[in-house]
Amino acid sequence: MTIFSNIRLRAAALLAGFALALSGCFMTPGKFTSELAITGPDSFTFSYEGEIFFLGLSKLAQMEAGKEEFIPNECFDDETFESRDCTEDELAAQRSEWEAGAAERAEREKKQAEQMAAMMGGIDPSDPKAADELVKILQRQKGWERVVHKGDGVFDVSYRITGTMGHDFMFPLIEGFPTTNPFVQVYLRKGGQVRINAPGFAAQSTENGGLGTILGAGSFAGLAAMGAAEEAREAGKEPEAIPGVPQIDGIFTVRAAPGMRILANNTDEGPVAQAAGEALVWQINPRTAQAPTALIAAGN
Repeated sequence: MTIFSNIRLRAAALLAGFALALSGCFMTPGKFTSELAITGPDSFTFSYEGEIFFLGLSKLAQMEAGKEEFIPNECFDDETFESRDCTEDELAAQRSEWEAGAAERAEREKKQAEQMAAMMGGIDPSDPKAADELVKILQRQKGWERVVHKGDGVFDVSYRITGTMGHDFMFPLIEGFPTTNPFVQVYLRKGGQVRINAPGFAAQSTENGGLGTILGAGSFAGLAAMGAAEEAREAGKEPEAIPGVPQIDGIFTVRAAPGMRILANNTDEGPVAQAAGEALVWQINPRTAQAPTALIAAGN
């Protein structure tokens, strides 16, 4: 089987799960730098600089759409079960079955396109101007300082926001989009505690519905872990990338102001003392198995 065939099979598996789940818009980080600073008992700043990949606006999402090409299945020897050339009658029977399912395939693709548009705030992914529409949506929201479409569903963004700790926080939040594909989540607990989770910053995690489950709603970066890439990891090799999909590669930093206590975290090195409090730093790459998480006592 060729490399291209492997890619198509993995893409088809992903898209099948995607169409069935419809539980997120499937965004994933590419190269990025992100920081969350708890600046006081009632204040924070958050920033994200780098790439965000939108599956629905990529060629990968549409590689099977509208593709009416008959590809025969393999035929096998009844006794040895080894692959063999199909007979003319077998090929004719396969083609007949494929042609009979044309209407059903067309209807399924139509429904999937409608569902995809609903998940993307009404944007039709097949529209050549879809990327421009998404840029407009993001630019009118507070915090998005730069949004540039680099092509094939990859956007270069700069997001910065300062807020109060009177409510929970999630990134990204896009008007009209489902809120089931978070990179970073901040939850306020009683007693002045702040819980921080970053399900979108893990390539292999299945926690919070990471894409390791395919049908989940967390990190789409798990795409690179599918199929042969999973075998590569088991063999201790670098996960195989899929053309057109940026691999996750970034740094996530959480800062706690002086006087605050870091109660729990899953960094490798633990808190790092700085002039203005303590910092937690996660290096994120395709081998990252656990989503960054921390618990901070920020106030009374």
